Amino acid sequence: MVSNHSFDHGAGMSGASASWTSWDLFIGGLIFAFLILLYMVAARVSNRNYRTWPVYRYLCWVAGMLCVGLPLIGPLARLAPANFTIHMLGHLLLGMLGPLLIAFSTPMTLLLRSTPLLFARRIARLLKSKPAQIVAHPAVAALLNIGGLWVLYTTGLFMDMHHSLLLHIVVHFHVFAAGYIFTVSMIYVDVAPHRHSFQARAIILVIAIAGHGILSKYIYAHPPDGVPSEQAKLGGMLMYYGGDAIELILVFWLCMQWYKSARPRPAASILQALD
Repeated sequence: MVSNHSFDHGAGMSGASASWTSWDLFIGGLIFAFLILLYMVAARVSNRNYRTWPVYRYLCWVAGMLCVGLPLIGPLARLAPANFTIHMLGHLLLGMLGPLLIAFSTPMTLLLRSTPLLFARRIARLLKSKPAQIVAHPAVAALLNIGGLWVLYTTGLFMDMHHSLLLHIVVHFHVFAAGYIFTVSMIYVDVAPHRHSFQARAIILVIAIAGHGILSKYIYAHPPDGVPSEQAKLGGMLMYYGGDAIELILVFWLCMQWYKSARPRPAASILQALD
């Protein structure tokens, strides 16, 4: 069974994909290469005054950039318009795994360590501002992330973005930004001026995981406009099981941080505190 609008195989994103030229893809590739190089340079600057930047953070940044780049300018970007399953793989990379890897590369910490003091103070004030506090609240971040996906896949927005390059860019930017903000609001691996309790974050994370899982099942049973039923089923299963695998990392990391903060202090440390 196919939904009301047929998904145009090979030209499903006629308006948007036709606007992407080889030059656009070349420029996009240069942008991602520049971001990778910029991170390396910033790390070298940081190493002059601080402890050596860990190798795993370099790897996380490069891997994160690849996860973000593949659905935007890589082979997945070309295949996704004609195949919803490939599109959903791009969603997992762009909105979940990419943001998680980039979060573990702690870009905000590196930015504050590698820029002039005056600029770093401005960035710090921005992170502490009221708007930043609102957006970074775990509940708001979860709403932007999971709620945005519900809007995308249960309304006509999914079809509309395939016929407008601007809307296509806006939707993909939102998917990445919302995924990144949600990730850093759940696990504090980078600069986090506004911190919330483990209990609150755990509850919100469980609700968000449930919302993501329910949406994947909804897609399985009710394909988005223009998506064939078989592709919707495969895409829904990929979203469900692939999302679970990435969300399991979030759960593990949150629980590990919670355990470390709650475990009893060594007896020697307690005796020293009493002296």
